[in-house]
Amino acid sequence: MQMTLDDWLSRLESQHPVAIDLGLDRVRAVADRLDLAERPLARRVIVVAGTNGKGSTVAMLERLARAHGHTTASYTSPHLIRYNERLCFDGVPASDEVLVTAFERVDAARLAGDPVSLTYFETGTLAALHAIAERAPDLAILEVGLGGRLDAVNVIDSDVAVITTIAHDHADFLGNDLEGIGREKAGILRQGRPAVLGSRSLPVSVSARIAELEVSDYWLGQAFERDDTPAGGWRWRGEDASGRPLVLDELPDPGLPLDNAAVALQSLALCGFELCPEATREAFATVSLAGRMQWLGQWCFDVAHNPHAATYVASRLAARSRPARRIGLLGVLDNKDAEALVMALAPAIDLWLPVGLAGPRGRSSENLAACVERAGGEIVRQAASPAAGVAGLMPLLTAEDEVLVCGSFFTVAEALGAVEAIRSGDRDAPDRQA
Repeated sequence: MQMTLDDWLSRLESQHPVAIDLGLDRVRAVADRLDLAERPLARRVIVVAGTNGKGSTVAMLERLARAHGHTTASYTSPHLIRYNERLCFDGVPASDEVLVTAFERVDAARLAGDPVSLTYFETGTLAALHAIAERAPDLAILEVGLGGRLDAVNVIDSDVAVITTIAHDHADFLGNDLEGIGREKAGILRQGRPAVLGSRSLPVSVSARIAELEVSDYWLGQAFERDDTPAGGWRWRGEDASGRPLVLDELPDPGLPLDNAAVALQSLALCGFELCPEATREAFATVSLAGRMQWLGQWCFDVAHNPHAATYVASRLAARSRPARRIGLLGVLDNKDAEALVMALAPAIDLWLPVGLAGPRGRSSENLAACVERAGGEIVRQAASPAAGVAGLMPLLTAEDEVLVCGSFFTVAEALGAVEAIRSGDRDAPDRQA
C-alpha cells in the first residue's frame, strides 16, 4: 500500500539520528543521483537567506513574478499549518500526490548505491528541488532554512542571491558572533552572480566574502532605495543588471516590510524581468503571508521570535490607533531570548498572557511568566498551551481590545486554529487542542 504524506512525514522525523545536521556532503551525494546539477531548476533561480524577512521577501517575489505573467515555484520553511505550504507552484501549495512522489524519488536515490542518511529538512528540500525541476518554471525562489553555507538549499547555484538581515538567532547552531553569522549567510553567494543586500548595515564578513568572490553587490540605500511619497504610497528606485536606472512610483503598502519589498523588486530586475508599474501595484495590493501581521478581527498573528523581528512588529502596531488594551499572547521556545523579545514588544503591549509550548524545545508558561516579569511586564493570566490561552482569554475581551499572538510558529499555528474554530462556531475546539 502506498504511503500517505502523513506516513512519509512521520517516517522522516525518525530516519536520521538528529533533527539538524548541518553539512552538504550527504545532500550533494543524493542531489547528484537525482541529476539536479545536470538540468536547470528554472529559467531563473533566487535564493533568499537572512535572519528575518526571508518569508515576506519570498512572498513578494512570488506574487510580483505572477503578476507579471511568469510561472513560479517557491520553497520555504517551516510551514504554519500544513506541510504542503512549504512548496508552492504559481502560489498554490503542492498536492499530497506531488510531495509523496517526490519523497519516493528522493528515497530511491538515497538508497541507490551506498545508503545516505538524510534529515527531515534535507529530504524535504531535495524533494522540493526535484519537483521544481520537473516543472521548470520561469522563476524558482528558495528560502534558506538555517544559516546558508551548510544549508541543504545551498546545493543549488542561484542567479541572484539575497541576504535580507543579519541578527542574533539560532545561537545553538550559528553562535552569537554576528561576524560568524554573516560568514554563514554569505555562503550562498556565487562568483559572477549578483547579490542583493536588504539591510543598510551588515557584518564586515559579508563584504569580505563579496570582495573575495568579486560579486556585483546591490545594497539597500545605495544601488536601490525606497521612499515615502508626498501623495501617499511609496517609491522604489533601483537599477537593472546593465546599470540602467529604474523607478516605480505610487506603490501601495503591501502590509509587509517595505525594505523587503524593495529587495524583491531589485532581485527581479537583476533576473532580467521587466517591471510593469500596473502589475507591480496589483501585486503589492494583493500579496499576503499567513502569520505575518495577519489580522483576524481583533487578533493579530505574527511569528516574530527574536528581538529584531519583534521590534518591527511593535513599530507596525505603534502606527495603529491605540486600543483600550493590547494583550500579548506569547509562547516562546526554550532556546530563544524571551526577555529580549518581551522588551522589544513592550512599547506596544499593555498586558501579557504567557503560554506554554510542548516538545523537546518547549518552554513552560511558568518559565515564560518569570521572563515577562523580569522584563517589567504585567501578566493578566497564563495558560498551559496557546489554545488554552485563547480559550481563557476570549471571555475577558471587549470589542475595544486587541490581541497580539507571537513568539513562535508553534504559538501562532495553534492559536490561529483555536481562534478560527471559535469564530466558526466550534467553541469546544480550543479545549480539545489544549
